[in-house]
This record gives sequence, structure tokens and C-alpha cells, in this order.
Amino acid sequence: MGRYERILVPTDGSEETREAVEHAIDLAAEHDATVHALYVVNSASFSGLPMESSWESVAAMMNEEGAAALDDVEALADDRGVPVERALVDGNPSREIVRYAEDCDLVVMGTHGRGGIDRLLLGSVAEKVVRSSSVPVLTVRVDDES
Repeated sequence: MGRYERILVPTDGSEETREAVEHAIDLAAEHDATVHALYVVNSASFSGLPMESSWESVAAMMNEEGAAALDDVEALADDRGVPVERALVDGNPSREIVRYAEDCDLVVMGTHGRGGIDRLLLGSVAEKVVRSSSVPVLTVRVDDES
């Protein structure tokens, strides 16, 4: 294991993801690294919306959520004196995380403790990232109940 300089932490702004964010910030503080906070707007998941709903307002809402999630990462990192690079991108979450990770040394992300049929039906962004990333991925188990 080498030294980490750029630690990627994908966030969706949820309370569950916060554990992974805090873990990434702790690692960054120890390694004198920069945290790269990434929020992926998954616009494809809204392709089934009826035409009457205004795509612009949905996109604006998703971008606001993303900005707020990145603000949260920045606030937590500021408390520890850890620098943050922010990125808000549009696309398939696992694909965008893997693409962004190519310029980083480590990915730290939350994963749900789901197994069995749940995992088969839902698929897991973390699982896809682990399988596709050329960069080491540290998964932090997060629970919906926390």
C-alpha cells in the first residue's frame, strides 16, 4: 500500500453515505491527501417521467441536491483541514465513478449490507465499481437503519 494523495468519495447526500464520507476524510487527514467529492446525477433514472413534467425543473432539483451533498462533504472536510475537489457529473453512477477514479489513488464508498434476491434485483453501484475499477476500492458498510 502506497501513499494516497487523491481519495475519491462518491456521495448521494444520504445519511447512510455520510459514514463513507467521514471514513474518506479521516484517511485523507492521515495521508495529507485531497478528497475528491463526486455526485452523479443519474438522469437516466428519470427517463420514465411523463412528458408533462418539466425536465428542466427535475434537472435543476437534481443539480441542487448534488450541490448540497457536495457542500456537506466540504463542511465535514473543512473541520479536519482536508482540501476538497468537487465534481457534479451526469450519467450512469458506476460508470462515472470508475471513469473519475482513474485520476485518483483510492475510492472510498458506502455499500449496503443487502444480500440474496435484493442484491440480484437492485444490483449494486459499489459492486460494479469494485469489479470495473483499476484503482483500489474501499467499501464502508452502511445501513439504512443508522
